[in-house]
Amino acid sequence: MTERTELVLSTQPFLHEGGRTPRIMKEVTAAAVLVLIAATWRFGIAAPLVVGASVIGAVGAEWFFTRHKASSPLNDWSAALTGLLLGLTLPPSLPLWMAALGGVAGIGLGKLIWGGLGQNIFNPALVGRAFLQAAFPTAITTWSEPTIGTKIATVPQTLFAPPMMQADVDVITTATPLGLAKFEREITDLVDLLFGSTAGSLGETNGLLLIACGVFLVWRGLADWRLPVSTILATAVFAQILAFAMPEACPNGLFMVLSGGILFGAVFMVTDPVTTPTTPRGAWIFGIGVGFLVVLIRNFGGLPEGVMYAILLMNAATPHIERYTQPRPFGG
Repeated sequence: MTERTELVLSTQPFLHEGGRTPRIMKEVTAAAVLVLIAATWRFGIAAPLVVGASVIGAVGAEWFFTRHKASSPLNDWSAALTGLLLGLTLPPSLPLWMAALGGVAGIGLGKLIWGGLGQNIFNPALVGRAFLQAAFPTAITTWSEPTIGTKIATVPQTLFAPPMMQADVDVITTATPLGLAKFEREITDLVDLLFGSTAGSLGETNGLLLIACGVFLVWRGLADWRLPVSTILATAVFAQILAFAMPEACPNGLFMVLSGGILFGAVFMVTDPVTTPTTPRGAWIFGIGVGFLVVLIRNFGGLPEGVMYAILLMNAATPHIERYTQPRPFGG
């Protein structure tokens, strides 16, 4: 007598990659931690303090607003990664309470208000930074010179400024390469941009490390290579076209790619699978759009940087890009 077996019916997909959200988040976090280590060497202990404050704000907001749920969404590591990426977009002298508030805004306004992970339209880390940019424009655009390992243990007093109060400035402020190029027509040496000896946000000043992180994410299958490649290529091409047309006013393409937050954005923000297109054609359109907007804002806008605004604007266009780039069904 043979044993009867039940026929199991299920819907597609029948093949799975085996990837899980916590694994993906942990590997991206590991890559971002390498950037944080490099930032600590360049800017001292201020780097992990600022990033830690933004992580605490993001994780704390996630816990507070979802504490009634049976399973905690903190287990997927997305809140911690949001805080980490947000912290790496901030200046090293930003008061810690502002960094924490940015983490709260990123999770609350950029993620939970839309329904949680996978339903948000905008990148939560960039929403947090946009909130800080609007609320505290002076603090978030005050840059300090990198110390490059000479004052790692020195803690700027500006970090501990009480909420709504201003601390005495005890750091040497300077302009970023983009600020120097826009307002003083001074082009920073490309070697300094590659090895991170310039002022800027914690995670944006080491071009070689960011390129290596991008290669790692693509190699591990955590990012669609089309997104960062199209973003970087579009930035370089459009910037070079303007440099040929207006050489006295517009920097060349290579400088545009290596300066500011374009590499960090291309590696860690543009590759967000939730807020960017998943179709191959859509990835190219998204990246080209980001690159075009970055060059446009940097050259003709009031601020020297434009990566945050460019990505958020293209995030808003993502549903439409997805709709019009879906492949036609077989036989359709």
